[in-house]
Amino acid sequence: GVIVETLLKTDTTAIGQKIVFPSSANDEVTIAKVTLTPGTSTGWHKHARPVFAYVVSGVLKVRMENGTVNQFLPSTTFAEMINTYHEGFNDSKTDVVLIAFYLGEKGQALSVKREN
Repeated sequence: GVIVETLLKTDTTAIGQKIVFPSSANDEVTIAKVTLTPGTSTGWHKHARPVFAYVVSGVLKVRMENGTVNQFLPSTTFAEMINTYHEGFNDSKTDVVLIAFYLGEKGQALSVKREN
């Protein structure tokens, strides 16, 4: 048979922000497999539109600007924070693999790097 298992049902991001679906004439969905090898980081960045993620393997840690670190274990899902700088990192000895679902706009970057 067909088994449907809800992995995430939420109206807020991982830090409690209300999720709002922006609209434009050029909406686009991107699904990406993201691998962080041991000791690597995404760098500080933010997303202007909603992003949802599923952790396939490894333990993803996400650091906020205030120093708080959220941890996401394998087979967990979360809604990324919007317009808030954060850094995903892998401080383990194995790869972290996640599938990210970006609700974007054609021609726009999926994330914005923080300028130092």
